[in-house]
Amino acid sequence: MNKQKDTRGRILLVDDDPGLLRLLSIRLRAESYEVEAVESAEKALSVLHRFRPELVITDLRMDKMDGIGLLKELQTRAPGLRVIMITAHGTIPDAVTATQSGAFGFLTKPIDKTELVETVERAMRVSGAVEVDAGWSEEIITRNQAMQELLAQAKMVAATDARVLLNGETGTGKELLARAIHRASARTDKPFVAINCSAMAENLLESELFGHEKGSFTGATQSHDGLFQSANGGTLLLDEIGDMPMRLQVKLLRVLQEHQVRPVGSSKAIDIDVRVISATHRNLQKMMREGEFREDLYYRLNVVNMSLPSLNDRREDIPLLVSHFLQEIAKEADQERKVYAPEAVELLVAAEWPGNIRQLFNIVRQNVALSRSPVISGELVQSSLGEHAGALASFSEARNEFTRNYLSQILQITSGNVSQAARLAKRNRTDFYKLLSRHDLNPDTFKIR
Repeated sequence: MNKQKDTRGRILLVDDDPGLLRLLSIRLRAESYEVEAVESAEKALSVLHRFRPELVITDLRMDKMDGIGLLKELQTRAPGLRVIMITAHGTIPDAVTATQSGAFGFLTKPIDKTELVETVERAMRVSGAVEVDAGWSEEIITRNQAMQELLAQAKMVAATDARVLLNGETGTGKELLARAIHRASARTDKPFVAINCSAMAENLLESELFGHEKGSFTGATQSHDGLFQSANGGTLLLDEIGDMPMRLQVKLLRVLQEHQVRPVGSSKAIDIDVRVISATHRNLQKMMREGEFREDLYYRLNVVNMSLPSLNDRREDIPLLVSHFLQEIAKEADQERKVYAPEAVELLVAAEWPGNIRQLFNIVRQNVALSRSPVISGELVQSSLGEHAGALASFSEARNEFTRNYLSQILQITSGNVSQAARLAKRNRTDFYKLLSRHDLNPDTFKIR
């Protein structure tokens, strides 16, 4: 949902007092804010991604999940989102607890109208949803729900200087998302610099990142500013951070702690102001357990963790991406735009994409180059996909597979006890036996021997 032009921002109100909710809604709408009011923390979390608030005002004392619990959930789900707490009778311990937990501020009951408006205005000025260029994420082509939620989170994170760790398979668009975060941030007019930590030898990577002095090693004929200095004031993307050698991990940790960089061969530390975004396709937690990645560095980098879905998990985006790539390739070559035959698009949507968006782009470029006709045929696509060509399961096949997996899981839980499994599935015993027979499942094979 985009912010309407005639509103000053979106505010989510959370309070189990209907009268107070109504009063605050009236006051804030009168100030031209768009307001959504809910009576519990659970409902607030359920509307979060639909409403996409720029500010949350919540009561501290609520049943089930209280305001502090909601604040902590919001810090995980929507980093950078500002939260104002409502406390009863101005109790000092409540206010201290709220602010120590990361609340932007607090309001005391009864809530003064002027204080409400002033506090909200202050919070909105530094909220996680500052006004940004409308094209900040235009390079990311999607209608996938998970990607849209990820972009909403990215926009809020961009308003902070929190470090971000991007997880995702190779080719999912981690660098594109990092660039989008940079464009949506206050650093947008400063440099964005990216380096692939797996693409060069250790000594060269050290020099590229931290710089070196003239004569500091063989071949260093002149001094060189590292990328931390080049990105000063802006954003540095450390791509494939999981491949960084252990010695450089130690040096990087020191830079992040001290906000200073010391070039190779220099005794002088240089102050830097750089927002660091890291990206990896590797399991850093597993690497930590195996002693291949420093735990202290991991927690320095992983302030906000964002995972990009694979292309196989966002197939509805494939026609959009294909259309975009065709247009870009035609523009680049100054040629007429080619199109895919309908059956060719179906093949692309059904294929497996281990290389994700990067692989899809390469296939489209190859198809454009090899097609002698303005219409790219299904035969050409089939040939280019090779072993990755596949077919999406029909609805009936997918439903049967789900049902069989579900029944197998229940039988495993109950160790093959059909009566207990039928109760868990909320089916009578006779019907449950028919289901097992239909899906060729023998409960005896699940019994513990």
